[in-house]
Amino acid sequence: MTKLRASAIASYLMLVILALIYIYPFLLSLAGSVKTDADATNNPLSLLPQTWSFAAYERLFTQVPLPLWAMNSMIVAVIVTLGRVFLDSLAGYALSRLQFRGRNAVFAGLIAVMAVPNVVLLIPRFLMIKELGIYNTYAGMIIPLLVDAAGIFIMKQFFESIPVSIEEAARIDGAGIFRTFWRIVLPMARPALVTLFILSFQGSWNEFAHFIISRQSTDLNTLTTGVASLFSGQLGSGNQFPLKLAAAVLMTVPVAVLFFIFQRKIMSTTEGAEKG
Repeated sequence: MTKLRASAIASYLMLVILALIYIYPFLLSLAGSVKTDADATNNPLSLLPQTWSFAAYERLFTQVPLPLWAMNSMIVAVIVTLGRVFLDSLAGYALSRLQFRGRNAVFAGLIAVMAVPNVVLLIPRFLMIKELGIYNTYAGMIIPLLVDAAGIFIMKQFFESIPVSIEEAARIDGAGIFRTFWRIVLPMARPALVTLFILSFQGSWNEFAHFIISRQSTDLNTLTTGVASLFSGQLGSGNQFPLKLAAAVLMTVPVAVLFFIFQRKIMSTTEGAEKG
């Protein structure tokens, strides 16, 4: 028992240390956002401000178009998230249940796309957006992100854990393919849907590279591209660490809130299958 207790204590200590290492950069951002410019420059690694100042947050809402950036980010993130949840689950169900010619080739292509670094696709994506005439529009920022290979893979794997007999019973009762998917299978895939929802929102909210090549107007700046502008031009003159860190802290709030609300659902990945 003594050895087991010592092992458990050592494990917990290791977890605490790793957690502190992981959270330390965020604590630095939070502390730096309420410092003065001089304090943040002279003591960048200090977690206790010498003088508490909320001037950086005030500047974000008075001198920086943060509300506009947040609105653009929210519009894109909400539409992309809803589109991915529906389209990825639809494609995942088709690959999981429907028998059609080339099914294995499509799935192999999906895996191949997941292996391609996103930066490799930026120039082809830019050319396609230009040719379609949706450059510098919400459509150009949203449409290329509506479907995600990783999301399709997640949904396909989860659908395969649901017994086929349930769908067969629904078809005997006269339900078509889409009705079976929408009324029977999709509600059972709630844990996977929640996971996909969180990942999609986080991915589109934090997206940066795609927004660089899909728009040029400052009116279409999202939080990621807007905060990046704080490091260049007039807004980026001098260090201005508190201003930049305050913007970074505010960017994390929606995703953090969303994760804490649904964290139990994310971890209960087998709930839907067990209910089936």
